[in-house]
Amino acid sequence: MPSDATSGAPAAPPLLETDALQTFVAIAETASFTRGAQRVFRTPSAVSMKIKRLEEMLGRTLFVREARRVRLTPEGEVLLGDARRLLQLNGETVARFLAPALSGRVRIGTSDDVGSRILPAALGQFARTHPTVEVEMTLGRSGDLAAQLDAGALNLALVTAGNDDYGADAGHGETVHTDVLVWAQRRDGDAGTRAPLPLALASQGCVWRRAALAALDRDGRDYRIAYTSEHCGGQQAAMLADLAVAPFPRSLVRAPLQVVPARAGLPPLGEYQIVMLVGAPAPAVDALAEVVRRAFRELRRERL
Repeated sequence: MPSDATSGAPAAPPLLETDALQTFVAIAETASFTRGAQRVFRTPSAVSMKIKRLEEMLGRTLFVREARRVRLTPEGEVLLGDARRLLQLNGETVARFLAPALSGRVRIGTSDDVGSRILPAALGQFARTHPTVEVEMTLGRSGDLAAQLDAGALNLALVTAGNDDYGADAGHGETVHTDVLVWAQRRDGDAGTRAPLPLALASQGCVWRRAALAALDRDGRDYRIAYTSEHCGGQQAAMLADLAVAPFPRSLVRAPLQVVPARAGLPPLGEYQIVMLVGAPAPAVDALAEVVRRAFRELRRERL
């Protein structure tokens, strides 16, 4: 039978090696061949050679070498997203066959911002690797979720640090995410310049609410609570209507919202943490907890 070369059929494209992609991602995320080499436990010369072969195979330059750091070329930025997806798919495929078969039910509780924006992808990944585990998710306030976990009604809870002494600074749980709180409003709106300052806040006990009111009180700024909602979606609706400003995580401020301009003179709000609380250990609970950790690690990497 004639070969591809003699038959004129196009040759199969070269295959990307997982090891090469891991090395490429490590260098991209650390902006350094030396630090990237340490992450993948290789020598700098070995990772340089691996990247050189990858660039030759793709016919593109992936990094710009500068004096103290390296940065991605436009082609490298495209590859970074693809490489992360390929490595994730590789990990899910391997886990599907090598991970012990799990079954049962895991009950997880979280605030609505995490539950609607971060957990869906993580739960989808968990369902693909552990299809026989039932996941039950509850949305609620951090204090209520922590109480439910203590009562055994939840196996795992993601709470905002500081609520009812469940912050990591009090020795409880594991901090899985830290974000900066900012003042947000509708783009081109004027809520941030009104006096008294109109606020859209969550209900009593919310860390965002407490941080905002404490900052305004320290600053001596007049304000009024114009809108209260159990969920951050309600705060967002008030901002979109230009009814109020709200304390909001910087990572959630997207058009048509914006950070209130500095000229408004609003006081800084600092940071807050998301803390993971885990109840009685169980294989399915531990597996879901690790998937949640990876989801937040990936969120941090996307910001690099």
